[in-house]
Amino acid sequence: MTKTTYLAPLLACLCATSALTASPASAATDPAADLAAIDKVFEQDYPQLEAMYRDIHEHPEIGFHETRTAALLAGKMRERGFTVTEKVGGTGIVAIYHNGEGPTVMVRTELDALPMAERTGLPYASQYTQDIDGEVTPTMHACGHDVHMGWWVGTADALLAMKDKWHGTLMFIGQPAEETVGGARAMLDDGLFERFPKPDYGFAAHVFPGPLGQVTMKEGTVSSASDQLRITFHGKGAHGSMPAESIDPIVMGSHFVSDVQTIRAREVDPTKFGVITVGSFHAGSAPNIIPDDSVLQLTLRSHDPAVRQQLLDGVDKTARAVALMAGAPEPEIDYMYGTAAVRNDVSLTDKVAAVIRPALGDQAVLEPEYADPGPASEDYSEFVEAGVPSVFMSVGGYAPETIARYKEEGKALPVNHSPLFAPDPRGSIKAGTEALTLAVLAVAGTS
Repeated sequence: MTKTTYLAPLLACLCATSALTASPASAATDPAADLAAIDKVFEQDYPQLEAMYRDIHEHPEIGFHETRTAALLAGKMRERGFTVTEKVGGTGIVAIYHNGEGPTVMVRTELDALPMAERTGLPYASQYTQDIDGEVTPTMHACGHDVHMGWWVGTADALLAMKDKWHGTLMFIGQPAEETVGGARAMLDDGLFERFPKPDYGFAAHVFPGPLGQVTMKEGTVSSASDQLRITFHGKGAHGSMPAESIDPIVMGSHFVSDVQTIRAREVDPTKFGVITVGSFHAGSAPNIIPDDSVLQLTLRSHDPAVRQQLLDGVDKTARAVALMAGAPEPEIDYMYGTAAVRNDVSLTDKVAAVIRPALGDQAVLEPEYADPGPASEDYSEFVEAGVPSVFMSVGGYAPETIARYKEEGKALPVNHSPLFAPDPRGSIKAGTEALTLAVLAVAGTS
């Protein structure tokens, strides 16, 4: 989930449920029996998973600094018989388990947390800090990646206990730095699919502030593309009492903040999603000094590739026009990082839904391709763009009593990236374990 409500893209899960009916599961599969087997393992396993979850929750680490977290998960997977490689793409881990001839199936979790202080009041709330480049920063698993790591290990345990039910190779990925949408690309650049088998299928899931245990699968696009830019306007400093002697970069930046919204309002098709947000504006040091420069940072979000390019081009031309009008030098426009929208393979989504829906019943939701995705972003898209047919699911994390309490108090449920975000660990980890295990069985199950 990057860093606006990371899983806002998946808040679409609360939209109207599709009446779509998935094709029937293969006669060779028995989703109900498989679910019972998964739950049996989970019940035996949960005390260990909960202890691990609490440990990770109390010691959150931000992107590319997840050394403790990565070492913990690497150890867990080695204990289970996986062959583990660490430091892939920085702090990433790759755990491989062979079980005969069959497809290679990737299951991904994120490792990183957010640089923010926790206010949940939980007995195991994070008091953790990290020294990042000399600055001590409080950290919190405000996006739910601690839950994801719980169901990642839970899924491995379920599949190992059910080895007679599937054949192939498991490729469990612990990815760093999802919150800055850089970790997946770092792993790929470090030879992920050259050093290890390229997966035939890939699966991931994300907890979101919805009903506990609800598993949502959507055909097609499930998140937005994300692009982060930095723009530096170069002016001419002067005394605050003599503005005519200056080229004011604060005025340039202010014009830009206002003018750039006309790209969304007047150039992008109003039926298509597109967002331009200026989230940071820094300039000046004193009230009576007009500075030389102003620096703005932006995030752009879109679903459609054409709209994505339209927003990028619009930001560029607006910044240059603002500088030209002020008689200033060309601005510096730096593309910081970004990632495409996550797109689920439609046929694979239907195949997985045909197993998950009979097992989970009303708790499983299948949304059609035409349903609107959400606005937040996810760099799992890098694996999809690299050619891995995938299904990215969402899992509801709030117990009914929690939802009722917030409703009674007239408050909105805390969403991902809120300092109050606290999904139910047991129910969330169980649902994620069920969904991911069933997904692997859907593609690697024995006939």
